[in-house]
Amino acid sequence: MRLYGYWRSSATWRVRIGLALKGIDVDVVPVNLKEGQQRGQQHRQRSPLGQVPVLEWSEGQQTRQLSQSLAILHWIEANHPSPSLLPQSAWARARAWQLAEAINSGTQPLQNMYTQARLNQLTEGKASEWSRGFINEGLDALETMAAQEPGTFLVGDTPTIADCCLIPQLYNARRYGCDLENWPRLRAAENAAMRLSAFTDTHPDKQPDAPRPE
Repeated sequence: MRLYGYWRSSATWRVRIGLALKGIDVDVVPVNLKEGQQRGQQHRQRSPLGQVPVLEWSEGQQTRQLSQSLAILHWIEANHPSPSLLPQSAWARARAWQLAEAINSGTQPLQNMYTQARLNQLTEGKASEWSRGFINEGLDALETMAAQEPGTFLVGDTPTIADCCLIPQLYNARRYGCDLENWPRLRAAENAAMRLSAFTDTHPDKQPDAPRPE
């Protein structure tokens, strides 16, 4: 099994976390977004949108390739159900997906590398300021939603799909200079997550394509 991704891609980190929580070994294959490898023909065959991550595995004589982080995590959950990335009750499962999507579709796309590049062309280099505003709005909303949920993590006392999305987004929030003091519920879930090797061992700085100090 191979995971094509970029060391600092938050979507790729979500998948690394999910795989690690389930104890699934994977070969990490770097795709250098800064050099534009994601737009090359070879990677476009894996991901027509030219994005990461892409999970690749073999089924008999057939090679399967799946892109989009939540679709990948859904496949992983279906084929490796234990330990589960979803709570038991239908309501709690829906809440976990809701919180995950608040990040996946409502926050992260507004600050990713592709969006930043386009915005810098249109806003005279103000892309980071623009993106920081959307991160703040997204995480303000997530804090409000998560505050309604009891438990150590975002939904309950074990990590779920929501936490797989949360930790990379808080990493991005710090990179963009956001003030995390307004999000105590999110930080509490982060503190619980970062006690687990599935979150710490998959950190961007520990990836094979991460820049190394000279």
